[in-house]
Amino acid sequence: MTAKAAAKLNPGPKAKSVLVIKLSALGDFVLALGAMKAVRGHHPSACITLLTTPPFKAFAELCPYVDVVETDGRPEGVKATAALIGRIRKNHYDIVYDFQTSGRTGNYFKALNMPLRKPPLWSGHAEGAAFHHSNPKRGTMHSIDRLAEQLTYAGIGPAEGWSPSTIPMPDLSWVSEQLGDKPSHQPQYFGIKSPYMLLIPGASPHRREKCWPEERYAELAAKLADAGVEPVIIGGKAEGSIAQAIVRAEPRVKNLVTRTDLFQIVSLARNAHFVVGNDTGPMHMATLSGAPGIALFATNESDPDHAAPRGSTVIIVHAPTLDKVSADDVWRSIKALGRLPERQSA
Repeated sequence: MTAKAAAKLNPGPKAKSVLVIKLSALGDFVLALGAMKAVRGHHPSACITLLTTPPFKAFAELCPYVDVVETDGRPEGVKATAALIGRIRKNHYDIVYDFQTSGRTGNYFKALNMPLRKPPLWSGHAEGAAFHHSNPKRGTMHSIDRLAEQLTYAGIGPAEGWSPSTIPMPDLSWVSEQLGDKPSHQPQYFGIKSPYMLLIPGASPHRREKCWPEERYAELAAKLADAGVEPVIIGGKAEGSIAQAIVRAEPRVKNLVTRTDLFQIVSLARNAHFVVGNDTGPMHMATLSGAPGIALFATNESDPDHAAPRGSTVIIVHAPTLDKVSADDVWRSIKALGRLPERQSA
């Protein structure tokens, strides 16, 4: 189907009820916010429901791109799955945007497309969908680029496709617009001194090869503290032991692991001088919140072309394995950002 034909089939402003599916993970969820914003703009009068999972409930409920948040996107068992499919069918959505495009969500479409059943208009990778994103290379595209192309297949955006200057980029400015300057979102709330930067030393628990060695983080933190920039670690429970090891080696590091919610990460990143981290969800949040970033990639594990954080200024430091990257390598990239105090930037 051509983009022009898809645009005619897409209900656009006439839509009254729209479903967006995005289940996880944190980085992918954040990277989908640009596409969600484009859906909101294309269906301005619709009630937009987001089907997701519990970790994103509070964050999504404040997001201006959706009106209703449902968190049973990964039901356990046949009965719960059947209930979810029945609810989707009963709601008679004018169109469904599957931004998860996993085997699970493909099965949801198949269940809705049973014989004698008329499925809703569906945008995604599932065979038989009205807006089938059929590009065989979609799996190797950066999430932002893939979702932009999926929108084009669904009739949203320029008929010739999005250009680099118009592509729907995730925008996290709504966090401060919605919450204002809450005291708990300020660096002072955590006892952070300015200037400060964020260290994000974690990654998925099953992908530890994506982590820069903790002793290198400690070595870099010492250089930063000597330069007058306070290093601040953020992360979840899984990063607890990594953060503790870094702090033992360099006590001047502020450890905020498990102490920040998603909104606070956005606020702290917005005010940080810069951020250094692995290929992980909070790193995407930080750079999209406005923090200049140094992203560390083990190319044996992930391709920066497909997974690099995007933002105003992001420098990629990479090697086949991250033990090949020294603290001096990262320090030189930090200096290239031009964000160190003057006495240390020469």
